[in-house]
Amino acid sequence: MASVRLYLKDNISIVFFEILLVLFILVLYWLDGFRNVDTAVYSIVITLILTCTYLCARYIMRQSFYKKVTRMPKTMEDALQKNAKTPEHMQTEEFIHILYKIYQLEVQALYAKQNRHLQFMNQWVHQMKTPLAVLELLLQDNGELDKKSVQEEVDRMKRGLETVLMNARIDTFEEDMKIEQVSLRQLIVEAVNEHKRLFIAHRVYPNIAIDETLMVPTDSKWMKFIIGQFITNAVKYTFEEGKKVYLSAELTDAHIVLIIRDEGIGIPASDLKRVTRAFFTGENGRKTGESTGMGLYLAQEICDKLGHQLIIESEVGKGTKMTVLFHHS
Repeated sequence: MASVRLYLKDNISIVFFEILLVLFILVLYWLDGFRNVDTAVYSIVITLILTCTYLCARYIMRQSFYKKVTRMPKTMEDALQKNAKTPEHMQTEEFIHILYKIYQLEVQALYAKQNRHLQFMNQWVHQMKTPLAVLELLLQDNGELDKKSVQEEVDRMKRGLETVLMNARIDTFEEDMKIEQVSLRQLIVEAVNEHKRLFIAHRVYPNIAIDETLMVPTDSKWMKFIIGQFITNAVKYTFEEGKKVYLSAELTDAHIVLIIRDEGIGIPASDLKRVTRAFFTGENGRKTGESTGMGLYLAQEICDKLGHQLIIESEVGKGTKMTVLFHHS
């Protein structure tokens, strides 16, 4: 009965139209003086019969579709069954199938995003156990507290926390983004100063060669985070003391090119194309045991959102070069 009620609601306009049509016929015969009443009755009866026949035939053709939309499906397959017989309902079913595919893609993207956050949080919490354990051991020592070691572990935790926060914010990146002309040298100097204790602890030294007049269109906060990731990796994977991290910039016709080059162990060729994938640590990450595999992934994501091009080049034993291309007018 639910399908019949839905059908009547859907076709109530036709019923009203036929009533008006019958009234119109009666008016015509009334104006004609009702000279032939039998013909008038015959016309009305034929009109009603044809209308009822049309409505019944129309219902039979659409019955399966009406039953489907008035019955609650138990599974998605029930809802996606194709049993329409009219062009209108066929198009409606096609629309529902396309809509379901879009829904599936959005659900999969949401699931991947949530899974990435959960996996990253699990890795980060696990890695934070190391600096916490070191701090606990330092506090248990009866001798004088080694402030330098404490500061190193605190800095490690701060860098990890910053990565977690940036990973959480990247989903609402557009709301937090502010593009403006920024001094590239000032940006680099600030990033280097924030990591000065890391340079000192590893006895690796920065070498900045950037013109003070170079201005780039970017978001200073997000860009500083990217540069910080490059610096952290450059220092962390430079195991020999006395090496340098070179930070320079070049001006071309189409771009301002930022180059951050280290003299570290380099990235194996087999890993180079995968270093920007989420959670990929590679051979180097397994050597230190500290990599989350998210730093370069976030750097690539942020560069894409800011409209910058990131190029990674490396050679084992000679170091790695990170290049960021900024468009300029």
